[in-house]
Amino acid sequence: MDFEVTTAYQKPPYGIVGIFDTHLLLTGGVEKVLRIYDLNRPDAPPREVDKSPGSVRTLTWMHSDQTILSSCSDIGGVRLWDVRSGKIVQTLETKSPVTSAEVSQDGRYITTADGSTVKFWDANHYGLVKSHNMPCTVESASLEPKYGNKFVAGGEDMWVRVFDFHSGDEIACNKGHHGPVHCVRFSPGGESYASGSEDGTIRIWMTGPLVHDDTEPFAAANGSVGKVKVTAEDVSRKIEGFHIAEDGKSKEKETGKE
Repeated sequence: MDFEVTTAYQKPPYGIVGIFDTHLLLTGGVEKVLRIYDLNRPDAPPREVDKSPGSVRTLTWMHSDQTILSSCSDIGGVRLWDVRSGKIVQTLETKSPVTSAEVSQDGRYITTADGSTVKFWDANHYGLVKSHNMPCTVESASLEPKYGNKFVAGGEDMWVRVFDFHSGDEIACNKGHHGPVHCVRFSPGGESYASGSEDGTIRIWMTGPLVHDDTEPFAAANGSVGKVKVTAEDVSRKIEGFHIAEDGKSKEKETGKE
């Protein structure tokens, strides 16, 4: 590639919208262009979607891959693109740029993080369902996929917090990162969640019974449970985000020229 890619998202192999293949790759970056690659035809040029109003920060598929959800790093809002026409058909308004956007596994909610707020939107009618104020500026949030009764968020204060979906009350606070947290995601089964930080590590936090790991300081609130596992030790470049695929394997995404 002769351009800079900020984010990339591959179709999961299966899931809530009847996806059974992984041959399409969606990318975007500072060029403000959304590109769709066919991985079965690596030599074919990508399809380019109409230009984004700002540098692309996040991308994901929804509605059986008929809709693309994107946000920009320099302006607020989440935009929904019709894949067939390549045009923006809906904008979910936010005051601050959206640094994280996720579609829930059951297809009901869009989870966004902007500034110090985590919002949940109806993924079919696009109305705002809930909005929770966070104790700090957050960069990423993820809804628990199995029951949808809690969500995890991380950001500038280097802590990874778990909150109640309905009330927004803090359930747990996990410490261990030594830099701002740029991305958090639950595993497909909800038994763990991962956090990627500017400190060059990805940590896996368990949602089962509390297990203390003596290798790192660990604190939990209100009976929070978790175990820290360092899975990337020598990452020299700042992690902008990663995607946990439906098979449970994390896929790192970094800003850089290829």
